[in-house]
Order: sequence, then structure tokens, then C-alpha cells
Amino acid sequence: MLDLDLLRSFVSVVDAGGFTRAGERVHRTQSTVSQQIRKLEESIGRPLLHRQGKGVAPTEEGERLLGYARRLLALSEEAEDALRRPDGLAVVRVGLGEDFAAARLTEALSGLARLRPGLRLDVRCDAGSELRRAFGQGELDIAVIKRDAGIGTAVASWPERLVWVASRHHGVPPDDPVPLVAYGQGCIYRARAIHALESAGRRWRIAFTGSNLPAVQAAIASGFGIGILVERSLRDDLRILRPEEGYPPVPPSELAVMLQPGAAPAVRMVAQQLAESCAEERPEAA
Repeated sequence: MLDLDLLRSFVSVVDAGGFTRAGERVHRTQSTVSQQIRKLEESIGRPLLHRQGKGVAPTEEGERLLGYARRLLALSEEAEDALRRPDGLAVVRVGLGEDFAAARLTEALSGLARLRPGLRLDVRCDAGSELRRAFGQGELDIAVIKRDAGIGTAVASWPERLVWVASRHHGVPPDDPVPLVAYGQGCIYRARAIHALESAGRRWRIAFTGSNLPAVQAAIASGFGIGILVERSLRDDLRILRPEEGYPPVPPSELAVMLQPGAAPAVRMVAQQLAESCAEERPEAA
């Protein structure tokens, strides 16, 4: 049986990128954390980490264990919370994409929690690829995310028009291959940009990878390269590239409020509130 305490240290080491910072997170010494990782590796019979100087990276087996470890720890915390909380208190785990009206949605959720003392919200704002993973593994009850249009059921969904964007002040970089500014691996915008360029027979390279919308916007505006954004996220220092400039149209993505099957009434109520808030910020149809 896997020891939750050992798994907690393992996840902390991977997230922190080293034993010292992980020890600070779990309030243990570096040597204690190192011993726990060795004990976990011995119990599994496989190495879980590559030691790289002062840093670490998970092995293939470590990557495989990491997902299970996160789920087991989340389930353990959920069980403890359910046993300790007052009767009737509903916990709803919500994931929000950071690039769609996060401020408005968090305000709506905060107001909902104040109106319903029996409701406890666990809200997570993250990249879409990470939210899709978490929702797929049952770590979230509700997710408001970007996705390919029409790929599944949703409480509500809206099309989002995607456009090629360049700096208004620096012009389009003349480089060949095309320098792309994009989110990290797993982002549907990144995949669409690459597919569109390859379908048009154009070469490309990743010039800048950003973890959030402001970073991507700033990189494009400063002339690092071009990218794909939702039309409503354009700033004054950005402009849309036209098809005659050599950038083919991109199919729309979709904003969706997703709900786990068999959700409790409290969860469905929160999902409906989010859908109504999203509708107020609804992007123009493509």
C-alpha cells in the first residue's frame, strides 16, 4: 500500500524542483525528505527521480506515479474535510481559465458563497491544459475552459473567434520560419497555429512560450513574433493579421462550462451561476 506521507513528499519534491525547497513546504529537513523518497522508491522497486545537481526531474515511472499521487492526496484531503466539516456543508471544486473574465467569475463565486453559508468553494485558476487534465481526472467538479468546438456535453458553451495577431508598432517579423508566440504544450491555440501554418505550407518556430495571457500579449506587442488569440483579448498595441498577409483563417474554439456527471444539486447550482456570469461576458460569435 502506498504511504500518503511519502507520496506527499514526492509531489513536493517534483513541484519544488529539489529536496531543500520541498523540505520547506512539508516542514521537514532535506535529509528527511531524501530518505522518504528513497523509501518510496524501494517500496515501488523503481527509481522515481533523476538527480541533476541540486535539482531533480521525475523519471518515466515518476511521471506515471505523479498523477496517481495527486489524485490520492486530493481524495484523502477531501475525505478528511468531509468528516470534519459541519453537517450539510457542500464543497464544490471549481477550475477557471486565467484568460477569460477571471476577475468577474471569481467575484460571482465569492458573492454566491456569501449568500449561502452552507457552501464552501475550492477555486483554482490555471492554464486550460492543466484544468482539462484535472477535470478529466476528477479533481474538479466544474471547469470553465477553452476547448475544441462541439467535442462533448457542457452546461453552456459559446464560440470564440480566433485571429492571427501581430504588434501594431513593430510590424510582422519577416523571419522564415515564422516566429510564433504561444502558450505551452497542450494549449489549443498553439496547436491551431501550428496546424494552420503547416497546412499552408509555411515553416514555423517557437520564439516565445508564455504561461499566461499577459505574457503572450506582451511578447507579441514587443515584436517577438506573432500568435493566435481570441479577438476580444486584443490590446491597443496589437493588430489582426489579414488573410492576404499570408495567414490563413483559424477555426473557432469554444468556451465551455463543464460539469462532472452525476453532480450534486449544490454543484449544479454553482455551474449554472457560472454559466450565467459567462453569458454576460459572452464573446461575439465567430
